[in-house]
Amino acid sequence: MKVYIDFDDVICETAKYFTRIAKELFDINVPYKEVQFFNLKKSFDLDDEQYEKLMRVGHLPETLLAYEETEYASETINKWIDEGYEIYVITGRPFDAYDASRKWLDDHKLGRVPLFCVDKYGREKFYQNCQYSMTVEQLYSMEFDFAIEDSPAAFEHVLHFDKCRVAVYDRPWNHAAELPNDRFVRCNGWKEINAYLRSETSS
Repeated sequence: MKVYIDFDDVICETAKYFTRIAKELFDINVPYKEVQFFNLKKSFDLDDEQYEKLMRVGHLPETLLAYEETEYASETINKWIDEGYEIYVITGRPFDAYDASRKWLDDHKLGRVPLFCVDKYGREKFYQNCQYSMTVEQLYSMEFDFAIEDSPAAFEHVLHFDKCRVAVYDRPWNHAAELPNDRFVRCNGWKEINAYLRSETSS
C-alpha cells in the first residue's frame, strides 16, 4: 500500500505557530481554534504585504525546525514503514523549504520517509528542476492507495488517485468543508487515522 501524507498540520502543528507569528508581527490575535480558513491571509485579515511577510517568516529554516510534532505522528508512520507500507510525505511548502523540512523529518525519527515539495497551490513563481520538487502534473502520475490531508484546497489533488481512501485530519479550517465523496473520512488525530487505514487493509 502506498500512502500519501501531507506535512503541515498533519505531521506538525504549523497553524499554531502561524497564530503566534501573526501576533508577534502584526499584533493580530486569532486563537488557533478560530482559524476558519486554510487561506491564512483570509483567516488573519491581512493585506498582500502582511501576508507575504507572514509566509516568509513562517518558512524560515529556524521557524520550520521549531514546529512541534503532531501527537503520535512519527510513532504511527514508523510502524507503518516497519509493516511494509510505502510512505511519502507530499508537502505544498515552497521548494526552497526542502532542506529545513528534510532536517525536521530526520530530527523526528522520520529519516526513512521520502519528502517531495509539490506546487499544490500555484505559489511557485518558477519551477526548480530538483529531484525532490514536483509540479502537480508529476504528482498526478503517481499512484496512492491512502492519503492524509487537512486542506480543503488540496482535496482536488488526492481525487486524482483512483480509489484512494482519504483521511481528513480534523482541523478548524476544514470543519465547514464538504467532503467530496465517501472515500473521504474525517479523523480526529493519528489514532483514528491508524484505525481507518487498518479497517481499509483488513476489508
